[in-house]
Amino acid sequence: MVEVKHLRKTYGDKAAVSDISFTLEKGRIYGLLGRNGAGKSTTMNMMTGYLAPDSGDVTIDGHDIFKEATAAKKCLGYLPEIPPLYNDMTVREYLLFVSQLKGLKKKGERLAEAERVEGLCGVTDVSSRLIKNLSKGYRQRVGLGQALIGNPELIILDEPTVGLDPKQIQEIRELIASLKEDHIVLLSSHILSEVSEICDHIIIIDKGRVLLKSDTGNISSYTKRAETVEVTALGNTETGESALSALECISTVQTEAGAEEGSVKFTVTAATGAADIRPEISKALAAVGLTILEMKKVGDSLEDVFLELTKPQEAPGEEGGEDQ
Repeated sequence: MVEVKHLRKTYGDKAAVSDISFTLEKGRIYGLLGRNGAGKSTTMNMMTGYLAPDSGDVTIDGHDIFKEATAAKKCLGYLPEIPPLYNDMTVREYLLFVSQLKGLKKKGERLAEAERVEGLCGVTDVSSRLIKNLSKGYRQRVGLGQALIGNPELIILDEPTVGLDPKQIQEIRELIASLKEDHIVLLSSHILSEVSEICDHIIIIDKGRVLLKSDTGNISSYTKRAETVEVTALGNTETGESALSALECISTVQTEAGAEEGSVKFTVTAATGAADIRPEISKALAAVGLTILEMKKVGDSLEDVFLELTKPQEAPGEEGGEDQ
């Protein structure tokens, strides 16, 4: 388990991190999100022990990262946005070097660990090549490999797919997803679709504070938007639209042709304060002879939630003022 408690870091009179706390548990991938300048990098740098906080604590597997640095860092692997590679080393030489830095003293142990990580990260076939001659995708894999040396409990990844092509991105995502069974993974990325795809839990920070901690599946419940339901049905479009528009629990109804021949798709928005509107929709359409083929709630995406939570707040009495 990883515990971050009341971290604070200031630069002069500016608070980069004001008061951040969260807990990370094994077997999950966490997405750390925030706008540029929100405090993500500062938080990660303090979690790795690279940067000392003004106050607060970070414990990894019970070890304080500042008071028990050596023990805590044995439980930690870190891949910064720019991987810390030595380009004139081969992949094998580099991983053996990192193994030695991480305290593996016996040559046999270092070799076994390098081979394990090469296999895990899919770089065995390039282990004898110079890092500078590898593609960016392979260099990223090698960078991830150094973070995995020693099998640490916590893996911190900062923008792990930046600059990769679509195939390389998918490969790295699959590799990250495979890590969660045996590790805690904390992932920072600006690619919100990537976070939605591979993360189990979301932490959104802004202005040095945590705004939201949520399971990915529950993320849409944190906006103030009215419930939206999409219904695909067979029958007369005008009849169905009239029946739905007459319901008090419904605010708006939009129609378009459905994917199947003869079908219509209704996008229905609930009125303010309305509970689950699906039973009323079902009754109304059945009453006028429409057959429902599909009905589903449409939740807000992670991007919708992120933008709503982090949008600038206007001061009281201000409206439409210019950015300062």
